[in-house]
This record gives sequence, structure tokens and C-alpha cells, in this order.
Amino acid sequence: MSVKITALQAENVKRIKAVQIEPAPTGLTIVGGNNNQGKTSVLDAIAWALGGEKYRPAAAAREGAVSPPHLKVALSNGIVVERKGKNGSLTVTDPTGKRAGQTLLNEFVEQLALDLPRFLNASDKEKADTLLKIIGVGEELTQLDQRIKALYDKRTAVGQIAAQKKAYADEMQEYPDAPAQPVSALDLIRRQQDILARNGENQRKRARAAELDHLVQTLQQKVAALAGQLSAAQEEYDDALRDLDTARKSAADLEDESTAEIEAALADVEETNRKVRANMDKARAQDDAQALAAQYGDLAAQLTEARRKRTDLLNGAGLPLPGLGVEDGVLTYQGRRWNDMSGSDQLRVATAIVRKLNPACGFVLLDKLEQMDLQTLQEFGAWLQQEGLQAIATRVSTGGECQIIIEDGRVAESAEPAPTAQQAAPSFLGGLF
Repeated sequence: MSVKITALQAENVKRIKAVQIEPAPTGLTIVGGNNNQGKTSVLDAIAWALGGEKYRPAAAAREGAVSPPHLKVALSNGIVVERKGKNGSLTVTDPTGKRAGQTLLNEFVEQLALDLPRFLNASDKEKADTLLKIIGVGEELTQLDQRIKALYDKRTAVGQIAAQKKAYADEMQEYPDAPAQPVSALDLIRRQQDILARNGENQRKRARAAELDHLVQTLQQKVAALAGQLSAAQEEYDDALRDLDTARKSAADLEDESTAEIEAALADVEETNRKVRANMDKARAQDDAQALAAQYGDLAAQLTEARRKRTDLLNGAGLPLPGLGVEDGVLTYQGRRWNDMSGSDQLRVATAIVRKLNPACGFVLLDKLEQMDLQTLQEFGAWLQQEGLQAIATRVSTGGECQIIIEDGRVAESAEPAPTAQQAAPSFLGGLF
């Protein structure tokens, strides 16, 4: 069971003359009043009583008071804390009879509960660091945040490059009728030279046939002229005639090959190869775009997994409040950063963190709640009751939302005439305790 404040009695502390209050055990107890009446002094008295010398007000004694400051705080665990005298000497009465002092109080009094504005006014990073410290996942969460940022940045860059590649590939010219590979001019020239060589051989054969034809004619004339040499010439003639017949048959079967196709290909080789290279460039650009799109998808999956692990880490860390978290090193609640939270949510978060820091501490002190509207106060009070927590707060107001009104250092509801400080000290501080 967390410890609550059941009663406070104080005299001559700051602006307090004589105050006795019993805050509600749970929910919100508002101490109201006009300015400079002693409202904040009530909270300062509680903080000094429970927090020790570091919470002692600079001017602890009320100006003009005859007797020194004297205060008592009763707690729900039965312990009574008393400070009195010029130096605020401490007496802690433990119902179990054990010796007690500030060390015992520190076991169930959380420092932020006495000075909640220190948390409320801290930077976003300081608030986040406080939360991470109490749930014990700061280092692991930082590593996950760094991985998430790196994956997000890389995925963004890959996505941009992929989009650029795809747009570039889509705009590139394509030639469906071009061959798949560049055409070799050297190969075409070699083929042309082979054909020309064969054609040259054919020409030489034709020339040889012509020569033999001419020889036959000459020999015919010689045969006619040299009848006497007919026998020898006849033999030579027969040989030549056979050769001629063979040559003519060979020449008659010859057919020249055309180089027109190769010449056309040579004329178009640069244009053809330009188209081939364009098609190959487009194909590479499309492949690059597809590869980058696949990489983007993989990075998106990794990013989703990292975010899931981060969520699981926070959900399993025993957060002080459902919906509380840390994003980019900043404390958030229900997805909103501190400055975007309602006043009620800010108070709810701060109070929940105080409880998490020290579960034995069931109260917080809040100063200057006049900035909160009535609905915000109502919502915060309802949440406190639901959670079994106690808040004692001040507000510049004398309206119905205030359970206690302080006027000139006293509780306004007191109908008894105000005693002098010397008369009041024994009876007032002895009455409630």
C-alpha cells in the first residue's frame, strides 16, 4: 500500500500563521485562495517536513512571528513527522517503536513528488531519460532507434534512386527490330573479302577459259596453214580441245555471289549498333530499377520488424502508464509529445512516473494549477482516484473547485477566533495528532 498524507498542521512557516488540513486520501485536494495568502507555503511546509533540509525555505520563519516554525505531517502508514524550532529539528515517530529519521522517510518519499515542477519544466530529453531510466531499457531502445533511423534513411535513399532509375528507363528509346547483340563491322568486312576472293577466282577461271579459247582459234588457223604439221598439231589440238571443254563446263556452272547485303549492313552498322546499345542500356536500367525496388521492399520489411521490436520492448518494460513511450529520444503519451498533450495528460504522465520511481510514494505536490480549466482538473482528479493516488495542489481561486481556502495564512473555514502564535502552538499542533 502506497503512503499518503493524512494530515498537516503548520505554524509560522513562510506566510502560514496557523493551518490545519486533512487532504482527501485519494484524488485531488486543491488549496485555493488569492495571491500572497499562504497557499504555496502549505506545499513548502509539507516538502520541508518530508524532504529534509534541501527543501527548507530560504526564509522559513513567518515575518513578524514570535515563535519559530513548527509543523507536523501524519502519514497513512502511521508515521508522524515533526519539525520545529529555528533549525527545524526533525522528529520521526514510528508506530512500531523503531528509531526513525530522514533515512526512513526517504524509503517512501519520492523527491519528484515534493518537487513535481522539476519534472514538468524539464526538457523533452530529460523527461524521456527519466522514463527510460526507471524502466531500464534506455540503451537497448537507443540502439533500436538508431537502427530504425538508419533503415529509414537507407530505404528513403534507395526509393528515390529506384524511382529515378525507373523514370530514366521509361524515357529511354527502344528499337524492337534491332538485333540482340552489336554487329561486328570486322566480321562483315571479312565475309565481304571472302566473297570477293571467290569472285576473283571465278574471274581468273573465266580469263583462263578465254585464253584457251583464243589458243584454240590460233591453233585452228595454224592447223589450216600447217597441214603438214597436222599429226603433231592434231594431238596438241585434241588436248587443247579437251581442256577447253573442261574449262567451259567449269565456267558455265560458276555463279557470282552478291555483296549487296553485306555492303548495306556495313553502311548501317553504326546505326544498328547504336540501337543495340540503346536497347542494352534500357534493359540494364530496368534491371537496376527492379533490383532497387526489391531492395526497398526488403528495407521496408526490416524497418517494420525493428519498429515491432521497439514496440515490444517498451510494452514489456513495465511502463508507468499505458500509451507512454519514447520516440526519437522524446517522451510521448498516446502518440503526442509533451507540448501537444493536454494539461490533464501532462499531470497524469508526471504523477505516474513519480509512482513508478517509488511505488511506495502515493502522493504528489502541485503548485499553481490556475492554468488548468475546471474540466482538466476534473479529469485529473478522476484519474487520481481511479489509480488510488493523492495530489495536493494550489490554485489562485476561491471557487467551488477548491476544497481548502487559505486567507492571510489560515484556513478560511475556521470559525474560531485566531489565537496568537504563542497561544496556538501547544493546542493547535497537539489537537490533530
